[in-house]
Amino acid sequence: MPKDSHGPANRIIVIGAGIAGIATALRLSGFARETSQEILVLERHDAPGGKMRTLPSKAGPVDAGPTVLTMRHVFDDLLAAVGERLEDHVTLIPQDILARHWWPDGSSLDLHANPEASAAAIRAFSGPKSEREFHAFNRRAAQLFKAFDAPMMQAAEPSLSSLTSHVMRNPALIPAMAPQSSLAEMLSRQFSDPRLAQLFGRYATYVGGSPYRSPAILALIWQAEAGGVWCVKGGMHQLARSLAALAQARGVVFSHGAHVTRIDAAGGQVQAVHLANGQRIAANTVVFNGDPRALATGALGPDAGDVAAVTRNSARSLSARVWSFAARPSGPDLVHHNVFFSASSRAEFAALEQGRHPADPTLYICAEDRGQGAPLPDLERFEIIANAPPVNGPTSTLEDFPACQTQTFQTLARFGLTFDTQPGPETLTTPQGFDRLFPASTGSLYGQSPHGMMAAFQRPTARTQIRGLYLAGGGTHPGAGVPMATLSARHAAEAILKDLSSTSRSRPMAMPGGMSTA
Repeated sequence: MPKDSHGPANRIIVIGAGIAGIATALRLSGFARETSQEILVLERHDAPGGKMRTLPSKAGPVDAGPTVLTMRHVFDDLLAAVGERLEDHVTLIPQDILARHWWPDGSSLDLHANPEASAAAIRAFSGPKSEREFHAFNRRAAQLFKAFDAPMMQAAEPSLSSLTSHVMRNPALIPAMAPQSSLAEMLSRQFSDPRLAQLFGRYATYVGGSPYRSPAILALIWQAEAGGVWCVKGGMHQLARSLAALAQARGVVFSHGAHVTRIDAAGGQVQAVHLANGQRIAANTVVFNGDPRALATGALGPDAGDVAAVTRNSARSLSARVWSFAARPSGPDLVHHNVFFSASSRAEFAALEQGRHPADPTLYICAEDRGQGAPLPDLERFEIIANAPPVNGPTSTLEDFPACQTQTFQTLARFGLTFDTQPGPETLTTPQGFDRLFPASTGSLYGQSPHGMMAAFQRPTARTQIRGLYLAGGGTHPGAGVPMATLSARHAAEAILKDLSSTSRSRPMAMPGGMSTA
C-alpha cells in the first residue's frame, strides 16, 4: 500500500493489472525513479494478468484466456523502452504450424509460418485455384496491415479525416478495403472453396465480431498471425507475471485484493481512488485498465460517469465459453493451436447475433503442452473456447452446465477427439462468469463490437476529459487482443509523460491566478 511520503502529486495509480496496466506501469517506471514518483498498481484479483488468467488442474495452472503471442515486435519494443530484452524474461517458442483446422466432412488443413508451405498445403487441400486465391488474399492482407498500422494502430488518436486523406493518397487501398462489403462477403468472392472463406472469416472473432457484420478491412488480422505465432513456455500467463516481476524490480508497487470502488475528481482533475475496505488513496494521475463501460455506467462513482460515454449503450462484442482442464486425449493429432469448424458458419453467427448459443459451434482448442519443444506429459493441459453472446442484462439466462458439457464434448467426439475424463463445472467460465470477473463488461471479452466501418473510431482513447485520468486496455484504442492492449499502454504512458512534463513547466503559484515558469 502507499507510503506516507508520497502525496497525490507524486503518485501514479494504475487500476487493474491486466497486460495494459502492467505495460503502462513498466513504461512509466524510469520516469518514476527519476522524479521520485510512486507507481501503485491496484488489482482486485489475487494475481496479475487480467484476462490472461489461469485455473488450477492436476497438471498445474491452465490458461483460461489468451493462448498465443503474435506481433512480437510490440513486446520487443516494450522491453526495449526500459532497456531490457524480451527473451531475458520469457521463453518464446515459435510455432511452425500456425494452426491445424478440421471440418465435419473429414478434411483438415495446416497453416504454416512459412507462407509458401501454407500455399502448398492449400493446393493439396483444395487445388491450384485455391492456392492462387490464397496468394492473392495474403497480398491483400499484407497491403492492408502495412497501410493502416501507422495511421490507426500506432496513432494515439486516429481521426477519420486523416485516414481519409491517407486513403485518397493511396487509391489502390480502396478495392483492397472493399468498403461496402462485410468480411464474409469479401471472402466469398476471394475464395471459391467455402471452407477457406470460413477459415479466414474466423479472424473476425479475434476482436469479438461476426464475419457477416465486420468490415472487410479486418482481413488484415490474418497478417498479424501470418507474421508469426509464439507460445510462451509455461503458459501465456507467464508473460504477464514476468512483466509484472520486472516492473516490481523497477520500483512499481503491486497490491492484490485491492478492489477500487470509486474514483474522485473535482474541478475536472482526478484526486483519489477509494477501495472496498474504505481506504482513500490520493493521486493526481490515475490509469484505468478495465472495461471503459465500468466508468460510463457509474460503477466507479459519479465523478467519472461521463468518461467513455459512447460505451454506455453501444453494441458489445462476443463473449465465450472457456474450458480449462487437464486430461489424456485420444483421436486426432493436435498441435498447439487447433480449430474444429461448425457445419454452417452462417447458422453459427446468426444464433450468436440473436443472443443464443449455437447448436453447432466452432471449437478452438489450445493444447497447451504441445509445440513447447519438450516431451508431452502424461496429463496434458487444454483450453477449449466456443464463441458465445455477451450477457444481455439481468434477464440473461444462466448456463445449463450439463447441456454445455454435452454439446462441447459430443461435438469433439464427432471429430474423433475424446478425453479420458470430462471436466467439471469448476473448469468452465461462462459469459456470466466473465461479467462477474470483469465488472460492467457484460461478459464481453473484447469491449465494443467491431461491426461497421466506423467502429474503430468509436473506441475511447487514452486521454479522458478529466485531467489526470487515462485509459488503457482492450476496450480502448487500438482495440482488443494482447498486442493491441499493449499498444494502448504505450499511448497511455506517452500521454501521461507529455502531460506531466507540461505541468512541471508551468506550476501554479501560491497566489491565486499567478503562474511560475521554469
